[in-house]
Amino acid sequence: MSAPALRLRNVTVAYDRHPAVHHISGTFLPGSLTAIAGPNGAGKSTLLKAITGELRPVEGTIDRNRLSRTDFGYLPQAADINRRFPISVADTILLGAWKNSGAFGGVSRAEYLKAQDALSAVGLEGFEKRHVGSLSAGQFQRVLFARLLLQDAKVILLDEPFTAIDARTTRDLLDIIARWHGDGRTVIAVLHDFEQVRSHFPETLLLARELVAWGRTGEVLSPANLLRARAMAESWDRDATVCEPKAEPAA
Repeated sequence: MSAPALRLRNVTVAYDRHPAVHHISGTFLPGSLTAIAGPNGAGKSTLLKAITGELRPVEGTIDRNRLSRTDFGYLPQAADINRRFPISVADTILLGAWKNSGAFGGVSRAEYLKAQDALSAVGLEGFEKRHVGSLSAGQFQRVLFARLLLQDAKVILLDEPFTAIDARTTRDLLDIIARWHGDGRTVIAVLHDFEQVRSHFPETLLLARELVAWGRTGEVLSPANLLRARAMAESWDRDATVCEPKAEPAA
């Protein structure tokens, strides 16, 4: 399968009229595997939320190339997920089938079988009836990846997917990401571990509220670019007002 590209045109996102990311332009190519990396507070998660449609740019546009919401699979940060809700592992995974069954529709036997396959793919056979609140951080992240497998999205967006999980789980989930990439899906992940990015993500968007570099990972994560990103993040004016529109780069 081939996933459509996403194009960012002069995107600025703000909270309470204070900019969080400024003038981001560029393209996620079809079937690409891209890390959004940068210092703490660089606006990485903000940019990802803008791509999902959760946040609206105050300037610029995001061209999703006729993609609908159901074409996106989104995994937020673990801190944004309430695990106290009384739901089983099986039911959590089956939420990934909602685009086929509808919000109140029944789940077919075929979807149940796909859910079983997804659970097996993440190494959690036999966990179907477990309450998600009883799982470790790594087990719960495996469940969320299984839900994404069932969702079968064209574009997959991951926000810090490996935070606070063990090395074995990280390796297994990286294998699933590689599988999505091999299927031709567009995968975008916010990450903070530069060595992880270098080892597993061929493309990188380096962000420090503004775009530092975007392209092949080996070129983007150069010592000079990383030093520039750190300096930009440290000098950022959090109280700055939304700036004047910036001319878009030539196509």
